[in-house]
Amino acid sequence: MKTCPTCARVYANDALRFCRHDGAPLAAAPEDETRLLYAEDATGAPQQTGGLSDELAAHAAATSSSLTAPMPAQRRRAARRRAIDSLAVLPFTNEGGEATTGYLSDGITEGIINSLSQLPRLRVLPRSTVFRHRAASADPLGVGRQLGVRAVLTGRVAEVGGWLVIRAELIDVREESQLWGEQYRREPADIFALQEEISRDISEKLRLKLTGDERLRLSKRYTENTDAYRAYLQGRHYVTSKRTADWIRKGIDCFQRAIDLDPNYALAYSGLAEAHGLLASSTGEQPPRDEYPKAQAAARKALALDPSLAEAHTALGFSLLLYDYDLDGARRAFRRAVRLNPNHPNAHDGLAFYYNATSQAEKSVAECEESRRLDPLSPFPEVNLGWAHYFARRYDAAAAQGRKALEMDARFAFAHWIIGLALAQSGDAAGAVESFERGVETSGGGLTFRAHLAYAYARAGRETEARRALAELEKTARRRYVSAYYFAVARLGLNERDAALERLERALEERAGFLAFLPVEPVFDALRDDARFRQLVERVGVKG
Repeated sequence: MKTCPTCARVYANDALRFCRHDGAPLAAAPEDETRLLYAEDATGAPQQTGGLSDELAAHAAATSSSLTAPMPAQRRRAARRRAIDSLAVLPFTNEGGEATTGYLSDGITEGIINSLSQLPRLRVLPRSTVFRHRAASADPLGVGRQLGVRAVLTGRVAEVGGWLVIRAELIDVREESQLWGEQYRREPADIFALQEEISRDISEKLRLKLTGDERLRLSKRYTENTDAYRAYLQGRHYVTSKRTADWIRKGIDCFQRAIDLDPNYALAYSGLAEAHGLLASSTGEQPPRDEYPKAQAAARKALALDPSLAEAHTALGFSLLLYDYDLDGARRAFRRAVRLNPNHPNAHDGLAFYYNATSQAEKSVAECEESRRLDPLSPFPEVNLGWAHYFARRYDAAAAQGRKALEMDARFAFAHWIIGLALAQSGDAAGAVESFERGVETSGGGLTFRAHLAYAYARAGRETEARRALAELEKTARRRYVSAYYFAVARLGLNERDAALERLERALEERAGFLAFLPVEPVFDALRDDARFRQLVERVGVKG
């Protein structure tokens, strides 16, 4: 066997003198070669690689053909002209089907995304977008065109004979050609070095000229403990798969286990901060005083360990905005996150909501547009743009954004929320009722949607149904937490101003996140001439 000292390809044909990839003189391959690449005979046909187990060699022979397809000369010349500035890393396929390898395949994908997202000159689509294309049969060129990127990375992960075997292929969407293809094998404990190597190889093939600082970012590790890393991956799986309280708590347990294994694991603290923040939001429906202090503590610990972690700055920003009502602190946190990682959509979303709370509609729209550009297939940026229009009293535009989100996901409950609110404020009470009814259905009875349905019933003149919905909400509150803010909204729909104000006072005691938007929330326009409401806004500390 021979190997190329430049690109590390391995050749079984000892008669070859030069690398078929870059022309470098070949050298004898070491016995313990740990990187399985291409084995070729004198004609370039793939052969069984000597020195490897039969099982691993068979796997290599079966999978190498797609990676060795030659690129036409004309396309090679076109591909060399300039650096590629946008990339989608599609979910690596778990070839073995085992749950453990599944976590690893997702983790490798996300690790490469996170690593390459640190490069300011490369737009890397986020996990939320690319993981919608999990199917192994997905056409990379078609997906790349749909996502509007220049290049697509695909990969497969398998455990063969105790080795972790990864195939990766980089495709130029515009030129419809392969830029690069490799096959690696590593011991499972070497997964960190493997992710670094793949990210480095990709950056080279994209023709990115990296600074010294950017090279350091690509090689950055958050932990050396593989068990902690696996626990972190499991936590990410639970938190991102289903945004229910039970699944989020499972994620918290996994993040905590990762921290127990490695107390200096900044990324695990950041995941913990995000999860506790979700529990305190309308997603988790838990008391803010129980969850946001934990979220803030975890975010600050993550930043103490690694001040450059954009995800932790973002999580901190949301807790400062929605719990402390510290608008200046939230602005600084979100802006810091955007500077550290301009490719992080959640940071732009957070900054947009800061601008919403401070009546800066056009700046909010701009941040939402950037989030949508970074995450083009997610319905969240569409709905967030709807919120920017809603708070600016552009109700038709807000409802239109909600409908765009439903085109992406017909069961996206948050789209029904913004549509319902926009219709209610524009005078279409019947349409608002229909939207909130759909929201209740698609959310599985979410408290946000039930409260706003009571509000819409009242606005539509259906008082009996409004009071029935309110009574059901009060019954629920006897056995679990229901935010006082929701009762304020329902009571205001029934024109019970005193009861609504009393509930808003309780919501302030609870530190309800929605109070950050009191100065701009159209639902409360009916109270703006009331001195008690103005005093409440002053006590919250937010300004319009």
